Amino acid sequence: MTDHLRLGVNIDHVATVRNARGAGYPDPVKAALVAAEAGADGITAHLREDRRHITDEDIARLSAELTVPLNLEMAATEEMLAIALKHRPHAACIVPEKREERTTEGGLDAAGQREWLGPMVAKLGEAGIRVSLFIEPDPRQIEAALHLGVPVVELHTGRYAELDGPERTEELRRLSDAAALAAKNGIEVHAGHGLTYDNVAPIAAIPQVRELNIGHFLIADAVFVGLPEVVRKMRAAMDIAR
Repeated sequence: MTDHLRLGVNIDHVATVRNARGAGYPDPVKAALVAAEAGADGITAHLREDRRHITDEDIARLSAELTVPLNLEMAATEEMLAIALKHRPHAACIVPEKREERTTEGGLDAAGQREWLGPMVAKLGEAGIRVSLFIEPDPRQIEAALHLGVPVVELHTGRYAELDGPERTEELRRLSDAAALAAKNGIEVHAGHGLTYDNVAPIAAIPQVRELNIGHFLIADAVFVGLPEVVRKMRAAMDIAR
């Protein structure tokens, strides 16, 4: 197993800025290509039901133009399943989605939705799409992922990012334990949400974690120093921690 920790860059909020004015810029596809050139190992894009940032056209263009893997974040709906099967991205990460939330809040309840998720996971897998579930670091959710037969889970690091002191230490322990449990059962472990230069190192140091997906912070900092610089800086922070 290689010790290289992959960096997936989420370009959703480049599209947020574009859509604020209804203009054609900044172009999230161009951002994806720039990020890949700067060292991103993959690109993540979340096609939401309300199309608040990424659009269907963006997904079509990303599928056609990217030279690195595309990870499509999607809700567990028939509409999103059809779009994934049409474009066949490298990976599809099933996430919870509520219209009223600003961003994805919390992990998917895979344990409570196994019957609904099962056929969807099977269809994506049959199409050659690598399925992951965005879940909390909870043994019940790991068990559900194992039952569903997904090859990947992405652990939600949002709570870790929001806490400090002993509470953050405890959440880091939960993440480490969940990563170890998943890997022990043959599931590849990814992690993401709320990660920054200041808090990424302990997550990057978890040996079972193979990929981090980071978006909002990188796009925000890129406003000041440019996207290539923030990708290289985050890449370096991850490598040092590793």
